[in-house]
Amino acid sequence: MLLPFLIVGGVGLVILLISLLLGDIFDHFEIGDGAISGTALGIAAVVFGAAGVLTSTAGLDLVWAYVLAIAFALVAYLLAVVFVRRLTKSSDGVPLSALGLTGVTRSTVSASGGEVSLDGPGEVERRLAYADETIAEGVRIRVVEHSGTRVKVIAD
Repeated sequence: MLLPFLIVGGVGLVILLISLLLGDIFDHFEIGDGAISGTALGIAAVVFGAAGVLTSTAGLDLVWAYVLAIAFALVAYLLAVVFVRRLTKSSDGVPLSALGLTGVTRSTVSASGGEVSLDGPGEVERRLAYADETIAEGVRIRVVEHSGTRVKVIAD
């Protein structure tokens, strides 16, 4: 009797852990403009399993255990989606462009890659960089192209 609730709750816990460790697994599918959230589905499945186990061990009929578990899971899903969207909207999310910034190479930079430190607001870590021509470590550089987290640099 409890097995379906335990299985769904366990699957939900796995989905939730994957979403928290690796990021939302449903973001890659572009379904419904973010209407399906792996984090929210994981939360809903865990709540379904927990609510089902609690209501069925409380002595309610199995039908009521399913009805209450589904109701609690839907409420949990909707609350999770609202909170995830609110957090997403409140995050800074838009990276600043590094185009034109100067800095120093921290390793040899070539077409295959390297690392640079940039002089700019919010630039506290090293960035992955590449260049058309090999640039030795410790040389001043300038960013001429910015693509994602990588920057293309030239010797300054």
